[in-house]
Amino acid sequence: MDELKQLHGLMVTTSLIRDIIPLSRLIDFCTNSGETDYAESIFFQIDQPSVYIWNSMIRGYSNNNNPNGALSMYREMQQKGYFPDHFTFPFVLKACSMIFDLNYGKCVHDRIMKTGFELDLYASTTLIHMYVSCADMEAGVKVFEKIPKWNVVAWTTLISGYVNNNRASEAISAFKDMELWNVEPNEVTMVHLLVACARIRDVETGIWVHDRVRQIGFDPARLNSNIVLAAAILEMYAKCGSLKVARDFFDKMPQRNVVVWNSMIGAYTQYGRAKEALSLFVGMQSAGFNPDEATFLSVLGACAQLGALSLGQGIHGYVAKTNISQNIAIGTSLMDMYAKTGDTQSALRIFGDLQKKDVMAWTSMIIGLAVHGHGDEALVLFKEMQADGRIIPDHITYIGVLCACSHAGLVNEGLEQFNSMKNSYGLLPRIEHYGCLVDLLSRAGHLREAERLVEGMPFQPNIAIWGALLNGCEIHENVDLANRVGNHITELTPQGGGVYVLLSNIYAKAGRWQEVEMARELMRLRRIGKAHGCSSIEVKMLSS
Repeated sequence: MDELKQLHGLMVTTSLIRDIIPLSRLIDFCTNSGETDYAESIFFQIDQPSVYIWNSMIRGYSNNNNPNGALSMYREMQQKGYFPDHFTFPFVLKACSMIFDLNYGKCVHDRIMKTGFELDLYASTTLIHMYVSCADMEAGVKVFEKIPKWNVVAWTTLISGYVNNNRASEAISAFKDMELWNVEPNEVTMVHLLVACARIRDVETGIWVHDRVRQIGFDPARLNSNIVLAAAILEMYAKCGSLKVARDFFDKMPQRNVVVWNSMIGAYTQYGRAKEALSLFVGMQSAGFNPDEATFLSVLGACAQLGALSLGQGIHGYVAKTNISQNIAIGTSLMDMYAKTGDTQSALRIFGDLQKKDVMAWTSMIIGLAVHGHGDEALVLFKEMQADGRIIPDHITYIGVLCACSHAGLVNEGLEQFNSMKNSYGLLPRIEHYGCLVDLLSRAGHLREAERLVEGMPFQPNIAIWGALLNGCEIHENVDLANRVGNHITELTPQGGGVYVLLSNIYAKAGRWQEVEMARELMRLRRIGKAHGCSSIEVKMLSS
């Protein structure tokens, strides 16, 4: 820029500043370098800017994260009587996409049709991108269908739109149509397709896409060319639960970045393999990579799974030294880790220090208090959330609230909260909420009401519902109801031996040994094993 300013001064002194071609190059350099303020200072001194210069300014704003500036410049361009061309519209539509302004985008679309550029491939492709970015997939598909000749960019834009609008299956179908039209995909296409497979946990299609990547000739496991594609392949296997394949791929990668490490660590945490996640976290640091927000979220989740409070405190200290310590997601994850490891006081302190609290933060704290027997405190916190009025509780919040009522034995409060879901917030109770209410009624001894609730549910009761009712039968020694519940349980697909052992114990307490033997025999016939209980402790090694 220092050299450019010298050239600019020379242009002014030699009157070359009036020559439109070097003037255009001058503005181009400024906008491409991110110096839009300097470009503005030049632009506003031009008496009659060419359409090319207007386009350069619009592009500069759009490319430098100032979409409103781009749209303002587009409006001014037309107000002063200049006609946009096929280079103008893509930059304006990109600005609309950045701020998700569908109405402005539709106005630009109308202008494109009036000026006859609707069949221009460049303009049409950016028009598709605008619509899919603003979540109007139907309009995007209509524009796509009118393009006279589809190219890889148009197909990829459509596929990415389906993926980003949570329509992954349609993205995969679109890719298959693309193959039928003999359009060769590029690496960007394959990345979006792999993301689609990961979203819907479709490992079979993912394997097929990976094979297709090899056929095209850019397999990142062998080539050092595209780490983004490699990360997408790894993420697909990891999200689909194929952890061994993902780890083998990870180990063979010629180069890795933070995203790749995070994918592998996150997958281990997601599938309950916290020790491997933490081991990989240590390996990541040894390899010289600095953890980011996604890393800490996964590692804190792993600490919560293991109940590793000391390690979690160490991570907390590490996070406190970084600039992400005030991040709401990190704060919520720290709070969740402390709550799950039993340190509710530390969780409350972090919760109180959060500058912004979203529904996830409130919910995590309510559930953390509820599961550790602090039901009354959880309900007080929920009422504070309601009184605040800025955050609306969701379905998961109410699971925590009903769990709190169950642990505190507050039957009337639980029934009121169950009814308020729909009456106050329009939330229809799900099977998990019925399960919490059945558990509350059963623990409190209201077994007949619990049974009627199960019979009147709008869902088919699952093993968790019957298990909650059976637990109440054991507490209150109701063998007759336990017998009826047992008949329902035997009709369901086995999901572990917990309920069968519980049923056997109820019969044993009542001295009905024949039924005990029948329950045990049923476990043997169905090959249902009894899960062994286990506990874990953290050992702090003290130096002498």
